[in-house]
Amino acid sequence: MAVSTSISFLLSTLLTISIFAGMQMFKNQLGASEWMTILGGFMGSVLFCLMLTAVGNFESLMFGKGFQLKIFPEVALCLGAAMFASGLVHRVCVTTCFIFSLVAVYYINKIAQTKYAPIVATQQSQGKKRR
Repeated sequence: MAVSTSISFLLSTLLTISIFAGMQMFKNQLGASEWMTILGGFMGSVLFCLMLTAVGNFESLMFGKGFQLKIFPEVALCLGAAMFASGLVHRVCVTTCFIFSLVAVYYINKIAQTKYAPIVATQQSQGKKRR
């Protein structure tokens, strides 16, 4: 079920704050072993996706429905903030957050292209005409 832009902004903002708080509460456990640092990076990637959603919805509310996120400054700033939050947990979390976030932004872009890309009509050219 789809929600409106304002509700999506509110939900993604609240989830962003919750994920960040959870990462800070459990930073000792997330930095304890190799697998947990990978989990910390994955949580940073989820934080990136939620932050990107919140920023996109906020800009859509402020500038209208046709406004799109750009690589710089929106995506880069959200990625930097998520990597900073992961860096507060463990150094390795920064690297795994970066890798998971790049994969996530690739698939987010792929989904957006299929849903929002304009449909281009192609004309079929016929063979040579005979006289």
